[in-house]
Amino acid sequence: RCIPVFLDEDTVHQYYNGYCNNVLWPLFHYRLSTTRSFQSQFDAYKRANHMFADVVNEHYEEGDVVWCHDYHLMFLPKCLKEHNSKMKVGWFLHTPFPSSEIHRMLPSRSDLLRSVLAADLVGFHTYDYARHFVSACTRILGLEGTPEGVEDQGRLTRVAAFPIGIDSDRFIRALELPKVKESMKDLKERFAGRKLMLGVDRLDMIKGIPQKILAFEAFLEENPQWREKVVLLQIAVPTRTDVPEYQKLTSQVHEIVGRINGKFGTLTSVPIHHLDRSLDFTALCALYAVTDVALVTSLRDGMNLVSYEFVACQAAKKGVLILSEFAGAAQSLGAGALLVNPWNISDVATSIRYALNMSEDEREKRFHHNFMHVTTHTSQEWAATFVSYSLAKNISHAESRWCSELNDTVVEAQLRTRQVLPVLPIDTAVSRYTCSHNRLLILGFNGSLTEPVDSSGRRGGQIRELEPRLNPELKEPLKKLCGDEKTTVIVLSGSDRSVLDNNFEEFNMWLAAENGMFLRLTSGDWMTTMPENLNMDWVDSVKHVFEYFTERTPRSHFELRETSLVWNYKYADVEFGRLQARDLLQHLWTGPISNAALDVVHGGRSVEVRAVGVTKGAAIDRILGEIVHNKNMKAPIDYVLCIGHFLNKDEDIYSFFEPELPAMTHISSRATSPDPYGYASRGSKPKLPGSRTPKSQAHLMKQRSLSTLERSNFGTSSWRQLGRDDRASSASASADGAAASSSSSSSRGHEGSSVLDLKGENYFSCAVSKKRTNARYLLRSSSDVVELLKELADTVP
Repeated sequence: RCIPVFLDEDTVHQYYNGYCNNVLWPLFHYRLSTTRSFQSQFDAYKRANHMFADVVNEHYEEGDVVWCHDYHLMFLPKCLKEHNSKMKVGWFLHTPFPSSEIHRMLPSRSDLLRSVLAADLVGFHTYDYARHFVSACTRILGLEGTPEGVEDQGRLTRVAAFPIGIDSDRFIRALELPKVKESMKDLKERFAGRKLMLGVDRLDMIKGIPQKILAFEAFLEENPQWREKVVLLQIAVPTRTDVPEYQKLTSQVHEIVGRINGKFGTLTSVPIHHLDRSLDFTALCALYAVTDVALVTSLRDGMNLVSYEFVACQAAKKGVLILSEFAGAAQSLGAGALLVNPWNISDVATSIRYALNMSEDEREKRFHHNFMHVTTHTSQEWAATFVSYSLAKNISHAESRWCSELNDTVVEAQLRTRQVLPVLPIDTAVSRYTCSHNRLLILGFNGSLTEPVDSSGRRGGQIRELEPRLNPELKEPLKKLCGDEKTTVIVLSGSDRSVLDNNFEEFNMWLAAENGMFLRLTSGDWMTTMPENLNMDWVDSVKHVFEYFTERTPRSHFELRETSLVWNYKYADVEFGRLQARDLLQHLWTGPISNAALDVVHGGRSVEVRAVGVTKGAAIDRILGEIVHNKNMKAPIDYVLCIGHFLNKDEDIYSFFEPELPAMTHISSRATSPDPYGYASRGSKPKLPGSRTPKSQAHLMKQRSLSTLERSNFGTSSWRQLGRDDRASSASASADGAAASSSSSSSRGHEGSSVLDLKGENYFSCAVSKKRTNARYLLRSSSDVVELLKELADTVP
């Protein structure tokens, strides 16, 4: 019931012999090889994976599960998901996965990791391999590793260990076959009076055959009494005989075996029997059954099921397993086996002596532990755990407790998807923009308007500067938007004034630096919006802490701004940076800011200290007041687009523009946010036109008041009459505006909060590449911001 995938000869050569076996196989076993034809091999690898995907898509039916196997098909999950995002896709690796320091040497490292992450469930033989994969995604891609797997933009790829097993019953039943019993009898007679040691390996560099034979030589040298009482039978199955490196290994093994047999052999016997061929199943089972000590010395092995097969055939003999700690099986059989470092020849020789002299009671205890694992953790159980027990054969009633890990993962992913923000409907946002009369665009800078960079901090092949730069693709769209009389553009950023000046001086827009503390029209001078928060007496004490952690955290730095202090570790090692940030926060809270009116804002890769109350949401009311005054607006703002990759502390700007109070908002795609300004008490939030408010909640929904300035500009004809509570709020707002205007560098108080005549369908708050946010919508990357602003600019006459 197999369906073939036909590959042409050149693709097979470049894909299988080239990229798979000449690049990925050595790398995953900690041996890097280089080739001049790497790019053509990688292209063939992707092409072959697409060919597999085409065949799968041709035969796929809804509800099917697609299980991709091994390093040959690392691109396949991405190809399948691009065709059908609802397809259940799992991927399993049958080799080791190297540490991130090894994997990062691969030129195509990021492409392969992201392709695998498209799967719903990623499986490995051991926890170590799974941990290495998560670490590579964290360190190379900059994604967040969790106990469940890897999270990217709210989507979780589950990563787990699923140790593979064997069909143990098949080996146990084989021991009862007459042919196997006859072979066992012959072997016992042939090696009577001698202990039999066994090695069964492919003739491959990773199997450690030379190390095994050298350790056996060291044992014979140190224990002359065993020289004629023990024999090593090594089965070395030839592989890749046309590859020079493998030919060299064959010659090396033959040379070592010949030397040892010449040194310790006699006329009637030799200590090593070496076979350059494979054995049939019955002969192999018989050999397993009569062996006293199995010797597995892999230098690096995904699992090594020879150790499982040996244990399954040892119910009568209860032999000893010597197992390399670098084989995946060491994670499963380590408690019953003797673990060794195959590179330590003397240690392996000592373990051989211990195994041969082991007491019967200890052998039985060790064997019982391993036998129970091998017979319960079978290949059927492995498949049932990963996919579904109903798809596997020979599943007992007791095993029905195993659920489908992949199906569970897909269900969890669907639940998480419902909690993820919907992507901004660009067509709708553009359509509402064209139908409005007075538009306000609030744009964040870092991560929104800046040039795109990858996770390693590189841009255009060069390490990016510490100072961000505007994406060149946005220059023309921004000029058109800023030139539209009906549109007001504000760039609201945490960066200092010089950064915004350097990037936006040529545009006719408003710049709000340091989270809105400083404001200016590009043709005017900077002014202060919140002069009450300019006290910086605390800087020196915090600066000493930041200096200390900068010195002890390589590639970190701190910035002294006019109203805040920021320690940035985005270029530091991800894990080390997080640990240092945690330690820094403890230093701050127990030291210089323990009793100060300061906020500590922990961002994705930064720690910022600023005065309490300094947020983008707190500043926007005063900013709007200044804009209304400056432009002498005659019509209320009826369209707001707010885009940014803001810190959680600054996301109060999203709730500021919500036409309903958060307590009355029903947006299923996101959690409601708290009311950071106390609108419920001061009566400065408008309600949606046409909405009906229950009497018991009427006190929560009050129309924003007009300040003195707006009343003179708009008149009362376009606004409903103010109630008693609104008049009180209006007076308060006017007083705030008067107090703020007493300083030439301050803004227009709270005049801006009353300029909005905003309906829910004309408000678009968008978080850029964030998985948890109070915004209404999501834009996945800064590239989406470019697309949106270009489409808005195209509507400008």
